[in-house]
Amino acid sequence: MDQDMKDSMFSALENVIDPELGIDIVNLGLVYDVELDDEGLATVTMTLTSMGCPMGPVIVDQVNTALSELPEVKSTNVNIVWNPPWSKDKMSRYAKLALGVR
Repeated sequence: MDQDMKDSMFSALENVIDPELGIDIVNLGLVYDVELDDEGLATVTMTLTSMGCPMGPVIVDQVNTALSELPEVKSTNVNIVWNPPWSKDKMSRYAKLALGVR
């Protein structure tokens, strides 16, 4: 997978908004990596803000929808991980400003 495809996938994921925080999952720092194999299987390695996040299934569904809009993506696998754990330090400057986090 080339860098342009990786950038396209991250751009698509910027359309996935965390329903509780109102910020996209990329700027929140929830997406750790994306991959696309030769058969068109996109694998997203990401975390959630907490293990008990009630919006987890909604976010995963939105990830699938966002990536399905890319013609190269035939199917999606969302791999939720807990290591490294998410913290506010992973948020972009934009997300920190929007949420008033220092």
